[in-house]
Parts: sequence; structure tokens; C-alpha cells
Amino acid sequence: MKQKQVVTNALLGAAAAVVVMGITTTAATATEPCGDLGECKALIEINATDGDIGFHFLMDGDDLTKSEIKNADGKKIFKADAKKQLREQFMTETFVESAEPLCTEALAIAEGEEDFVTLEEFLERWVDGTYVFTGKGDGGEKLRGETGLSHKIPAAPDELDFDGSVISWESGDELGECADFDELVALVEDDVLPMHPEDVPVAAWEVVFEPDVEDGDPTGSLTFSIRVAGDIAVTEVTVPAEYLADLPDDTPVKIEVGAIGSDDNATFTEEDGFCINEDAGCDD
Repeated sequence: MKQKQVVTNALLGAAAAVVVMGITTTAATATEPCGDLGECKALIEINATDGDIGFHFLMDGDDLTKSEIKNADGKKIFKADAKKQLREQFMTETFVESAEPLCTEALAIAEGEEDFVTLEEFLERWVDGTYVFTGKGDGGEKLRGETGLSHKIPAAPDELDFDGSVISWESGDELGECADFDELVALVEDDVLPMHPEDVPVAAWEVVFEPDVEDGDPTGSLTFSIRVAGDIAVTEVTVPAEYLADLPDDTPVKIEVGAIGSDDNATFTEEDGFCINEDAGCDD
């Protein structure tokens, strides 16, 4: 899973675009500009429902032939060199997601997986502090920027629901499968976390409405996605009727809501089992 672009599918049409534009939107705070680079960010993303956790980073610059990133300990963790045709056309944006291992041994056993990393182990691996991004331009010039990785992780959204037109949710107080409230209290007391996720301000909510269909089904590309301000008075989003009408009969869908902190860290919650334009009924 990754943080998705703030887009509305082109198939929604002009009327749906008006609905989206009528909602106040915001974005979490990446370092922009980032020294000699246009943008850079490093973040933690948790799927509280599936119980997995990953490290993401992005750097954006003009006409790059090389790009590197060093962690807060000054150790190189990524390097990319443009070769052949890419060297002739150059690189601009580089976005990388780590693998997202499960965050408890119990989940790994249940899923038949061998690898897992606890939240505490993950935070020890990806230390907070300044991450340095460097690149080389087409003329050989060296480019440099830096951004911070924070361990302030917002709590997972809770009580996700869809009533046929409106997606709603509530602020949460834990990280789902990765850590419950009491476990998080202990991590704060042990100085593993700087603050309890319940107390981390939400800069933006990311809401995704996605047909839950098999791979290869073109309906799966008809996704509605939007970010809204973290301080909205009522935590709900109306899904455009024009978009819903375009979905085939008996389309199963899932909803996903992410809490995005001001440091770009994100925690997502998913809920499935919804059926759109029901006729014969969606398969279980």
C-alpha cells in the first residue's frame, strides 16, 4: 500500500469534479523546496487493518543522473544511477516504498509468513532525525537537500462506514493490529515513541473508495480518492452520485481512510463488504 495521489478519476465528469472541489483540501507537509531539490520526504506508513508497516521516501529534482539517500545515522540506504536511454533523458521524481512486513509474530503465523517486524523494532531500524538526499544533475553539478523522519504516528481512523452515498469515520486511539492503546502507552513510557498516536494531530484525512474486484477487472481502476483537512468539523465525505452510477451492478467495494500527520506519517484503516448498485447481490 502507498499514499495515493489526490485525484478524482477522469470518468467522474465535470459534475463530480465540482463536488470534490467544494471540499476544503490540504496536504501533509513535505520538505518543499528541499535545498537544491524540488521536494523530498521520508515517512512511516502503517496499515492498521492488515497489520503491516513500511518506510517510504520521495525526492524530486530536475534532470538527475544519480540519486542517493542517507539515513539519520549518515549511512547510505539508497542509490540509483541512470543508464543508457534513461541517462539521455534523465530522472526527475524518485518514489520508493520498502516492503511492508507484518508487525506481530501472531499475524505472521496466521498468514503463514516467516518475516515480521514489531513496531518497536521498526522504529529502531528507521531512526528519527535528518535524512539527506543528494543527486547529480545533467551538467555534473551536485544537488543536496534534507528532510526529517519523525516517529510521531497518528492513530488509525475508527468506525469506518458507508451508507450508500457518504463515507464516515471517527478519530481513533491506537494502531490496530500493530499496537493497541495500552501497548502504545508502554512505548511512550519507555521513550520508544515521542507521544501517543491518539495525541498526534491529523493534518489531513485521505479517503479512498475502491471497487474490490479481481485483478484484471477494469472496474478496479474506477477509484474515487480525495484528501480533506484534518480539522474538518464532520469526518465524512460524499461520494459523487455520477461516479456511483457508472459502476456496474453488484460491485463489491472497500473503503480506506488514512490519518496523515503533519510529518507525513500515515496510518490507514480499511473496511470492505459493501455492495454498490445491488441487483442479484455481491458475492461474499
